[in-house]
Amino acid sequence: MRGIALISLAFGLGLCAPAGALELTLPAAATALSDERVAMDSYDLPTGPYADGQMPKESFEGHVTRQSWRVAAQGLTSLQLLAPLREQLQDAGYDIVFECDTLDCGGFDFRFETEVLPAPAMHVDLSDFRFLSAQNGPDDHLGLLVSRSANAGFIQLIRVTKDAQALPVKPSTGAVLPGIAETPRPLPSDPVGVLVAQGHVVLGDLTFETGSASLGEGPYASLDALAEFLLDDPSRRIALVGHTDAVGALDNNIALSKRRAASVLERLAARYGVPRGQMSAEGMGYLAPIAPNQTPEGRETNRRVEAVLLNTD
Repeated sequence: MRGIALISLAFGLGLCAPAGALELTLPAAATALSDERVAMDSYDLPTGPYADGQMPKESFEGHVTRQSWRVAAQGLTSLQLLAPLREQLQDAGYDIVFECDTLDCGGFDFRFETEVLPAPAMHVDLSDFRFLSAQNGPDDHLGLLVSRSANAGFIQLIRVTKDAQALPVKPSTGAVLPGIAETPRPLPSDPVGVLVAQGHVVLGDLTFETGSASLGEGPYASLDALAEFLLDDPSRRIALVGHTDAVGALDNNIALSKRRAASVLERLAARYGVPRGQMSAEGMGYLAPIAPNQTPEGRETNRRVEAVLLNTD
């Protein structure tokens, strides 16, 4: 069992909130999927279960932050995700307004009446999800939604407050959450060795902003190794090939996958000094899947950028 990452959310607190930051503790395998901040927006916070064709909500206006994480862990239950977060919220002074579990929430109807970030930023299993709404004084409200898949847990936090202060996220270390079998994010220990031996390698540690071609800041061990490999011999050439899942039109997916590959090329050129002549960027869209597109896990696996070795002379 590995340690955990301390996701420190430095909340801008309302008038009745205690001073200081709210710290949410997530497993080390937690990966941020979305972090959206809007200075003036609204959020319809569920305050009760879906019943008799309707769901009670209360609308709040102000600074809205929408965040989500994926926790790579097998055998994880939704309660194991929710319980530690609920306790931390209460310790920080939040009152739980409403909490429910799957069918008690209203099942399918609750899920589709509740604001959920679009995939891949959030995944909800209709047979196992939990939700709670909480408030800390009159100007600080949030909705917490958790769910899981066979190999991962998912956390979504939507918060609205009168304070427009951003919510920085920074990792640290801490204690271990019980009952969670964690797995590392897949990346070959020797990506260049795989590239030379097999002719291609998935750059599995790359992250992109949801629905965009913007490559995350990194650092990325795969790009460190790839840049060193290319700079060692100017005759080496690679193609960077983007791939998507099967959601959406083919032409749009091909365009997106090529833009993502181009973002990787530009990072290698601008940050590492790799000559652009040693690289090309291509996009395959969903034409070359390596996993079934019928499951969230398969679609996530198919969203990737690969390096293809063109020559070693």
